Amino acid sequence: MTAPSDDDCLVGADEALARLMAGNARFLRGEPRFLRTPTEVFADLVKGQRPFATILGCSDSRVPPELIFDAKFGDLFVIRVAGNVVSPEIFGSLQYAGTHLKTQLFMVLGHEGCGAVQAALAAKFHGAQERSRIRLLVQNVLPALDEVDPQLPPQQMLERAVESNVRWSMRQLLETPEGSARMAEGRMKLVGAVCEIATGRVRLLA
Repeated sequence: MTAPSDDDCLVGADEALARLMAGNARFLRGEPRFLRTPTEVFADLVKGQRPFATILGCSDSRVPPELIFDAKFGDLFVIRVAGNVVSPEIFGSLQYAGTHLKTQLFMVLGHEGCGAVQAALAAKFHGAQERSRIRLLVQNVLPALDEVDPQLPPQQMLERAVESNVRWSMRQLLETPEGSARMAEGRMKLVGAVCEIATGRVRLLA
């Protein structure tokens, strides 16, 4: 990983978010600009990376951020882990993005039908047991489900849980000393979003 030089033009958080959503709109229209990347782009990337946004997303193979935001190689610093959960390693990667890559926009991107969230719901409300390592992952999601109504229909409960899990990850980031300091500076922006699997549309959470 290579940090940008001081002379690189930094992208503000609002402009970065506008770029992401414009890219998603192109993707939905079937008019992507960067689906095929010219080989000369790779030669330029050898010089270093200058991403304009950092995305914490799920490992699900159906939601690659570069594709759904129609972003070219080098545009996004992407951290992917099942359930878009937060751990010390994730914190470290996010801190690297803010400190060394100077990205001002951070997005937590969940998606419909998230398997990790489904597993957490099954564990919380039905006593389901997973293998030991998966259980650790599920435990990271469980606090997000405290306000999910178990009386909801299954599909609606999953939708609420996915959104709650995105907000839980955001909350953990905001409660760190680094996150609080960056937000206080007024430069960093943290947004939550959910990708609709059926369409690829990214919906920002209020």
